[in-house]
Amino acid sequence: TCHQDYNLLSCIPAGLHKGWETLKGYVDDLKYVPTAEGAKSLGSFITIGSIFPSTWNWYQFWMLTAFISIVLAVMNILPIPGLDGGHIVLLLYEAVTGRKPSDKFMEWAERIGLIILLGLMLFAFGNDIVRFVL
Repeated sequence: TCHQDYNLLSCIPAGLHKGWETLKGYVDDLKYVPTAEGAKSLGSFITIGSIFPSTWNWYQFWMLTAFISIVLAVMNILPIPGLDGGHIVLLLYEAVTGRKPSDKFMEWAERIGLIILLGLMLFAFGNDIVRFVL
């Protein structure tokens, strides 16, 4: 990429534009996750660590830090119980129906959400181990 200098006033819209473009690209790429190739590309903290360059580079460090923040934000709004997206779905249900889900339902939803999250984490970690061994 070509180097661009910004002043205090121009850096904010440039940063917002870059963040928005990154977010759109990441959300667009989520369609590949349910595919076989997309599932193989999932990774855990080992994959995250491997994307950082071996020599220090401030620009790359901050770009990757911002990207990881965007990834975590998008993942957090997925409608899985236990994540914020799951809570939003339950609040929408309550707003539409006018009644709160039962405590028993909430308990089971949280359990199922935890199982889904742990399963995704184990799958991603397993992918990292397979990539490391092979």
